[in-house]
Amino acid sequence: MKTSYWILLSFLLISFDAFSQEKDWRVDLFNFFDNTEFGRSAVKIPQTMAGVQIAPELGVVWDTLNKINIGVNLLHEYGSPNAIDKLYPTAYYESERGPMRFIMGAFPRSRAIENYPRLFFQDSILYYRPNINGIFTEYRKDENYINVWLDWTGRQSKTVNEEFFIGFSGKYKTGIFYLQHFGAMFHYAGKMDPVIEEPLHDNLLFLTSGGIDLSGKTCFTKLEANAGWVIRLERSRAENSGWIASNGFLVETRMEYKWFGLFNTFYKGDDLMHYYRVLGNKLYWGDPTYRSKTSDRSDIYIRFLQSHTVDLELTYSLTFMENRMYHEQMLKLIVNLNSIKN
Repeated sequence: MKTSYWILLSFLLISFDAFSQEKDWRVDLFNFFDNTEFGRSAVKIPQTMAGVQIAPELGVVWDTLNKINIGVNLLHEYGSPNAIDKLYPTAYYESERGPMRFIMGAFPRSRAIENYPRLFFQDSILYYRPNINGIFTEYRKDENYINVWLDWTGRQSKTVNEEFFIGFSGKYKTGIFYLQHFGAMFHYAGKMDPVIEEPLHDNLLFLTSGGIDLSGKTCFTKLEANAGWVIRLERSRAENSGWIASNGFLVETRMEYKWFGLFNTFYKGDDLMHYYRVLGNKLYWGDPTYRSKTSDRSDIYIRFLQSHTVDLELTYSLTFMENRMYHEQMLKLIVNLNSIKN
């Protein structure tokens, strides 16, 4: 499979080189080191995730509005004997017409739904599921936006469950105040001709919040806070469970001054992952700390480098839950190079 992809990629690169339209290229490098110290926790495991992704893309642009890019995201995990541990094909069409943007294909997750909080997608999703396979469309004007997206995460086979996400999010800001909403439904079905029948799960999650943004109005580079309500609706169809509802209250605050920042997330409410003991991360892509009825996470971060091409950030996190304090250290380096003239 990998050999066939390399042959196809080489053929397309040669074709692009001969194509008369404007060339488009991009190279992204992402280094991550994430050490989670959650020993003795009943809701989250301790582990160390570390590796490097290199994601080159080459494409063509025509009419200044349309673009086709192909490439690959290659992951090497630190300490692995393999040169390449994971290969994620990238191939997509993108169109930008005024405030409208449309993408279809296999494209980087970070360029579409990067605003979603850890409640929906924990940090490791960017490490090991860097691409969306589906559709994304958005209307954006200044800081206001609304988008809809589909991510097909599992093509049904004898070894793979049928899985997909459908989501939408939006934000409306007037002055220093804003309203925002995040929503997603995860459909988790069985394998093809299974030996043992698996229940089909529908998993819906919504977060609606209001906030105030004082960024640039004080001595702080960023200063904002929001509070909102979380609703989870989930069911197991084969078990006739009916819709199981869980709710919670979420508060986020962020403060940045030049290269130093603090981001705090407080949650109070129900266990948001009813079937976690059965299906774990197969069904839930959000941070497992939301299994705890009360949690508070403080990210203290320092940006050593920050420009339009390089971002180097060190984060030390403290999570308070289960009457304990847990630690996490993250070091991330992002390098973005592209053909756009700055």
